[in-house]
Amino acid sequence: MRKYFVYLFLLFGVFAFQTRVAAQSYEFELDLRKNGAPIQSSMYGLFFEDINFGADGGLYAELIKNRSFDFPQALMGWKSFGKVDLRNEGGPFDRNPNYVRLNNSGHGHKHTGIENEGFTGIGIERGKTYRFSVWARGVGNAKQKIRIELIDSRNNPFEHKEIEIDSREWKKYEVILTPRRTEIHASLRVFLASEGPVDLEHVSLFPTDTWKGRENGLRKDLVEALAELKPMIFRFPGGCIVEGTDLETRYNWKKSIGQVENRPLNENRWHYTFTHRFFPDYFQTYGMGFYELFLLSEDIGAEPLPVVNAGLSCQYQNSDESCHVPVDQLDEYVQDALDLIEFANGSADTKWGKIRAEMGHPEPFNMKYIGIGNEQWGPEYPARLEVFVKAIRKQYPEIQIIGSSGPHSDGKEFDYLWPEMARLKVDLVDEHYYRSPEWFLSQAGRYDNYDRKGPKVFAGEYACHPGNRKNNFQSALCEAAFMTGLERNADVVYMATYAPLLAHVDAWQWRPDLIWFDNFNVVRTPNYYVQKLYAHYAGTNVLPLTWNKRSIAGEEGLYASSVIDTDKKEIIVKIANAAKEAKDIKINLTRIPRKMKISQDVELITLKGEADVDNTIENPTAIVPSTGTASVSDNVLQVSMDAESFKVFVMKYQD
Repeated sequence: MRKYFVYLFLLFGVFAFQTRVAAQSYEFELDLRKNGAPIQSSMYGLFFEDINFGADGGLYAELIKNRSFDFPQALMGWKSFGKVDLRNEGGPFDRNPNYVRLNNSGHGHKHTGIENEGFTGIGIERGKTYRFSVWARGVGNAKQKIRIELIDSRNNPFEHKEIEIDSREWKKYEVILTPRRTEIHASLRVFLASEGPVDLEHVSLFPTDTWKGRENGLRKDLVEALAELKPMIFRFPGGCIVEGTDLETRYNWKKSIGQVENRPLNENRWHYTFTHRFFPDYFQTYGMGFYELFLLSEDIGAEPLPVVNAGLSCQYQNSDESCHVPVDQLDEYVQDALDLIEFANGSADTKWGKIRAEMGHPEPFNMKYIGIGNEQWGPEYPARLEVFVKAIRKQYPEIQIIGSSGPHSDGKEFDYLWPEMARLKVDLVDEHYYRSPEWFLSQAGRYDNYDRKGPKVFAGEYACHPGNRKNNFQSALCEAAFMTGLERNADVVYMATYAPLLAHVDAWQWRPDLIWFDNFNVVRTPNYYVQKLYAHYAGTNVLPLTWNKRSIAGEEGLYASSVIDTDKKEIIVKIANAAKEAKDIKINLTRIPRKMKISQDVELITLKGEADVDNTIENPTAIVPSTGTASVSDNVLQVSMDAESFKVFVMKYQD
């Protein structure tokens, strides 16, 4: 009998111990007496770079690859049949000189034409309409015809229209295609349907249902995913493409504006950088250029943050000083930066403001920020940056200048550049970190001891890279934990943007990425939902949230921050539990202002899942936020944190 009671006692003890381990109890303190540092209106945003076919073949809704035949291999992306000539004299666009001539083959059963493969195929959906356009002219007899067909992956045509070419002069022709079938990997075929010859240039196909219905438009579902985040800042166009593999192929904003058909082709920095993800047909048409990117910023309510070249090509790929612009020869590059500010902010009677107005936006974009250089390092960078800073401060003192701390989150170059950025008195310093889950968890207190008087921090590129480099829940949770430190230190960190933004599932070079897509579908990753929760519940001011009078930055796997939103009348608490056991947390609301009345009902948003699970085309909602409720009783918020979970608690108040 005694052994039986001993057994029960031991069993009860084991059960009680397991219960304590399963849900350990913790007590936090949330001080409501005084609002802390303001959260900047630029705090959470987006960084766009044309990598992973993020522009052409992605955000830019054009469905035709190499539409102007100006790739280095002029018919790359095309098949030709019959008698097709490539020509480059007498075309309608001087900066895109190539065009094709469709000639009579000389035989009634030998057809002449061209066929385009699109970007990993052309996505065509039943019930939607598509605008085909082409610049064309008849040669000899002005009355000519071409036949346009959509072809499925089995080579069967499923939609066609004819266009009559009625002029010997170059002219734009359009027709609307209305397919009755859905094909994710279709092709476009153009036949010569008359005696010929016919010249064709800028062969284009857009869905009519673009973002805001614009003809040279953006892919609607992708922009909707961006807008859904409510981004506050939008950095573009890169990234390494700002530098270029060499200076000749750097992104040049002046080439990306003006008439779309006459924007010259540029080699993409990422087209054959990675031999294991090799895309030698990856170029930039500049169809989605700086005007369109400024317009997108405005559409989604984000401040535009353009980045310009600092006179340095990519230092990873160009170690010799001769690959860069000498400091005393930077005038053209500095003028590009000054002209960009005028393009964005100048009145319609200025040189560059007039071009913006003629493109359709007479009012200024009111740009406030400019980045000079990307991941530059060494003494060559501040030597050049100083020239830009002096010129911009003199002509546009209101513009905030962003410098760089190099490509790494620490180390020799990082330690060298930060004092240099302070010496040059840039407004913000762009820090980048692509690191492991362990690094992100260890760095939640990174900014607790930063200099409060120096330049502010722009976390311009960051992403947690798990071992498989996928957007699994582990990576999202580690980012959520790390971001509590960004929020807690809002007096130092003024901006943060995840990177990269977009990736085509069939044509990516780099992962993880925030949003994945194919020709039809858009996948919001778990990381996307972390960014969304921070941006939607950014607040207006930091609130002190402590555990044993210390910041909650990783002890026993817990990470937390809190803000108040004085506009929405909300108190918001964000908690990440990176531990493998659940935790019960009691949050004491202390020093509550006399007039503040806090609602007992609390909105709860939870993001959790298995660590190695990610959202995919096949299962895009494997991990999504769920909503629930909690309650405040006697000024205490009882929180139950599941193992490996991220939660946001929203308390309404009146004052």
